[in-house]
Amino acid sequence: MFETLAQSGVNYIRLRVWNDPYDKNGNGYGGGNNDLTTAMKLGVRAARYGMKVCIDFHYSDFWADPKRQHAPKAWKGMTVDEKSDALYDYTTESLGKLLDAGVDVGMVQIGNEINNGMSGETDVDAVMQLLNSGSKAVREVAESYGKDIKVAVHYTNIEDNDQIDTMAANLKDAGVDYDMFGLSFYPFWDGTNENMQNAAKLIEDKYGKEVYIAETSYCYTSEDGDGFGNSLKGTDDLTDGYGATVQSQATVIRDICAAANEAGVEGVFYWEGTWIPVGSADADNSALWEKYGSGWASSYSAEYDPDDAGLYYGGCSWDNQAMFDFTGHPLASLNVFKYLKYGATAPLAVDYIPDVYVSCNVGEDLVLPESIDVVYNDRSQNKKQSVSWNETQMKAIDTTKAGSYEIEGALEEGTTVTAHVEVEMVNYAVNPGFEDKNRSMWKVSYEGEADPTDYQVKADDAHSGETAFHFWSGDSDMEFSIEQEVTGLENGTYQLSVFSQGGDMSSDASMELYAVTADGGQTAPFMLTTYNDWQNPTIREIKVTDGTVKIGVRFQCNVGSWGTVDDFTLNRISD
Repeated sequence: MFETLAQSGVNYIRLRVWNDPYDKNGNGYGGGNNDLTTAMKLGVRAARYGMKVCIDFHYSDFWADPKRQHAPKAWKGMTVDEKSDALYDYTTESLGKLLDAGVDVGMVQIGNEINNGMSGETDVDAVMQLLNSGSKAVREVAESYGKDIKVAVHYTNIEDNDQIDTMAANLKDAGVDYDMFGLSFYPFWDGTNENMQNAAKLIEDKYGKEVYIAETSYCYTSEDGDGFGNSLKGTDDLTDGYGATVQSQATVIRDICAAANEAGVEGVFYWEGTWIPVGSADADNSALWEKYGSGWASSYSAEYDPDDAGLYYGGCSWDNQAMFDFTGHPLASLNVFKYLKYGATAPLAVDYIPDVYVSCNVGEDLVLPESIDVVYNDRSQNKKQSVSWNETQMKAIDTTKAGSYEIEGALEEGTTVTAHVEVEMVNYAVNPGFEDKNRSMWKVSYEGEADPTDYQVKADDAHSGETAFHFWSGDSDMEFSIEQEVTGLENGTYQLSVFSQGGDMSSDASMELYAVTADGGQTAPFMLTTYNDWQNPTIREIKVTDGTVKIGVRFQCNVGSWGTVDDFTLNRISD
């Protein structure tokens, strides 16, 4: 494998190291069981083919990332000072063994994605103390061996540049001695290339540190290699401009490297490009994953990480993002690292044709595009091509009721494409469930000095999602309304509904859903009874003649009553 990587232009290998990824009976936690001995063996193989190695100390017995930063079992119960000494000793001893074995260590990460802590510590001062101990150990070992070894820190969630600034400021304030600032950058999770560049430039310009991309990847297929399921499905979660193809995988990496280079980034590591599936997608591979540690986690990890690995252990969720196929043969995309240096030419070819998705409201005519986008291996050649749709399939679609359909089409040169058609009831209310933080389209009015309402983020009290319009007052009776004016509508007949729940209402409490058009107003009264007894008042015949309607709810209720309103729905149901 290392020979293949070297021949493909890879010049640096990043190896994670866990302190003790085994239970008391010697059963591995999984994920490759990457202890120091494993890192030494792999690092020597990399050195044999001229590749430097970045050692990524997680300072944990298993995965360390923003979700979990468990201390090694051997450090359990230690104070921060004791843990700091243990980390120094562990780093010194481990790095010495790696160098003695012949591993060409060029960089050492002291921690992995440490945004929210490290080795069981979450206090910023404690984490900084641990980092200082790790850095001190690396510096001393490097000096004693006469080696130039960079000290690196590693963070993620770079879509939030303010958070990255805070992380770097903490390091500076604590006087942490390091050279490299590592960023995890997954284009399908962490924002645009431009945002990655902004984060890199922030660290370079404001803090004077070198930056590298510690992790990135992309899928080459939407298929699942081992039956465990994929983190990036390669369907509706793709990055704009790229498909789930070998060509797109290479193009994504090329574009990330170009953007990183433009921002002064030192280099890019691809995360887990060799993690192919163990077992086939249609087999029960649990025994293999347990025996060889070839899944992301084994059941044995439950003793150490019971809340995550112990619950969801299993195979590989990354096999469709490897740069080898499911049988271990290198993909053509692996050559991207070589082509970055020396260039490449290839005949113009179609990379992928984006899926066509069309929707229409019930009762409307279905309109399919006359041309669709075609994406080539040379993106500058992308163009639209005319498409002919199957007339028989189109005529078979019943637009008088909701439904899902597929229509086949053919491009000019004969390539077959498919349009996915949804006939649906379109909801014309804007931000109907209040999930979008921009709620300027909603107008809240109330009587009295204090507003008894707010937007509450609490999934248990929302009809769907996490947010709902909430009301309560312990001081006085309440009279309030929330409404929205919807404009630009096609004239016709509409239906309005909403969900509401609450309780402690007096018998004279009043609440109603309302709609106001140029022809007047209509209401639907309702009453709230108790928690989670969702009422769904509906106004069924709203005539819109000038493209505008006001929708909302009004409440007059007693002190101490309470409730939430959620999920307005405004549908056009007929002419």
